Amino acid sequence: MAEPAPPGESGGERILVVGPSWVGDMVMAQSLFMTLKARHPGCRLGVVAPGWSLPVLERMAEVDEAIALDVGHGEFGWKARRDVARTLRGRFDRAIVLPRSWKSALVPWLARIPQRVGFTGEQRYGLLNERRRLDKAVLDQTVKRFVALGLPAGETLDGHVPIPRPRLAVDAANLAELRRAHGLSSRPAIGMMPGAEYGPAKQWPLEHFRTLAEALVAEGFEVRVLGGPKDAEAGEAIARGLEHVHNLCGRTRLADAVDLLADCRQVVTNDSGLMHVAAAVGTRVHALYGSSSPAYTPPLTDSAEIHTLGLDCSPCFARTCPLGHTRCLVDLSPERLLAAVLAAERRLAVEK
Repeated sequence: MAEPAPPGESGGERILVVGPSWVGDMVMAQSLFMTLKARHPGCRLGVVAPGWSLPVLERMAEVDEAIALDVGHGEFGWKARRDVARTLRGRFDRAIVLPRSWKSALVPWLARIPQRVGFTGEQRYGLLNERRRLDKAVLDQTVKRFVALGLPAGETLDGHVPIPRPRLAVDAANLAELRRAHGLSSRPAIGMMPGAEYGPAKQWPLEHFRTLAEALVAEGFEVRVLGGPKDAEAGEAIARGLEHVHNLCGRTRLADAVDLLADCRQVVTNDSGLMHVAAAVGTRVHALYGSSSPAYTPPLTDSAEIHTLGLDCSPCFARTCPLGHTRCLVDLSPERLLAAVLAAERRLAVEK
């Protein structure tokens, strides 16, 4: 990633994006970055984002500069925001604020960036000088909302405005080292992502993941269970005692997950941030939806299969099942997923 350009030396418009705070949303934000670069050739793009997301931003060719803003969840973080804003003064012409919170608009305002645009939300009068109304019926997906903020005021996001698909770069040398360090085999790999930060109503049962892992190993695959430190116990429940099943949860960095997922032939995943990472590296995705909706946050790839039961009670968008049974995921059988993975393998073999 390039070093910050002194004021006036970038040759084009200098645009700052205040990025989201979730892995999946940050991946989807790349569609906005790609749109800005296509519409404004020669522009310089900076992104203010949580420090954990910088490894993902470094895999996006469109991002010229990533600026870490580390504020704890629920914290106001006035000093951190003020300190970051001071480093940005005089360096950007326009700011696009993706989150709708009041706090997220503070840095561009404190940095005195002349044009500051975002959706109306949390009384951000003054902090934003271009506040746009969010029409949720038209902008019915997160990625559409992000891209729309990069378009001129009054331009509608319709079929004439293509939404580019996120595409993360892969580090082949890092992948080779990861394969060596974790003792990964030459078997074709299937990734599993059992976590979902939002809550248990988005998580396929661990016993289903384990049943599927056993079946995939019997079919000649290696299984890689990926996630953060919070998912380590879940990963162990899936991998314990199974040969060719690797619990990598909490043992890899976010950038490592990018490379490991790119090396998988397919993934089976909850609706989570790593689902969007897998889609952005071109791996075939089997996405499991329970309380959430694939219409709102789908994997942005043509190589995806959505698995949902479409019960009358879903999507409920709750963190835990209001009815106490989570049938939307419990009744989604591992046999169905195994059949889908094997069918995709047969298609891939024919395409080769």
